[in-house]
Amino acid sequence: MQQKLKPLFIVMSAPSGCGKSTLIDMLLQEYHDLSYSISCTTRAPRGEEENGLDYHFLTKERFEELLAQDAFMEHALVHGNYYGTLKAPIVEVLNEGHSMILDIDVQGAAKVREYVRGLPDTDPLKIGYVDIFILPPSMEELRNRLVGRGTDSPAVIEKRLANAEGEIARQHEYMYQVTNDDLGVCYKRLCDLIDALSGRM
Repeated sequence: MQQKLKPLFIVMSAPSGCGKSTLIDMLLQEYHDLSYSISCTTRAPRGEEENGLDYHFLTKERFEELLAQDAFMEHALVHGNYYGTLKAPIVEVLNEGHSMILDIDVQGAAKVREYVRGLPDTDPLKIGYVDIFILPPSMEELRNRLVGRGTDSPAVIEKRLANAEGEIARQHEYMYQVTNDDLGVCYKRLCDLIDALSGRM
């Protein structure tokens, strides 16, 4: 008889350049019971972004309707556009016995954490909640990675590094901190953590 796994609601944050997107992609390929939480936004799609895959692209009116219904766990207004995380799709996945991963910045994670704290102890979001912060081995290594990507100007890199310092200062708000010094090793640490928390071990 197959053991029943505990559905997890995994919130993950990291400074830009720490490999978080790569790690999440690897987890989604390995764990077939893990889904990716798709955020909502009122901004227009960019490039090849697809509705329902990259984001749920909503009109401002629809977003504000959902806000009025208290449908979001967290939301923010960034450069005139709304972004937010809906509660219902995550609860639906957890109730099916599957896990959900949410990729979000430090500010958003703080709002989600606060929201989950206010829920009753029987709520699936609260039962399965776990947050993880991915750290670079050092600021020097992070700088090298950002420069090596070749996608940002020196000014943008400096801004990203300044932001990273502020984010790293808040790592202790998270239950777990995992350092990405080596992608394979870091990934193994994440798998071990998820296996232990979900009852796979």
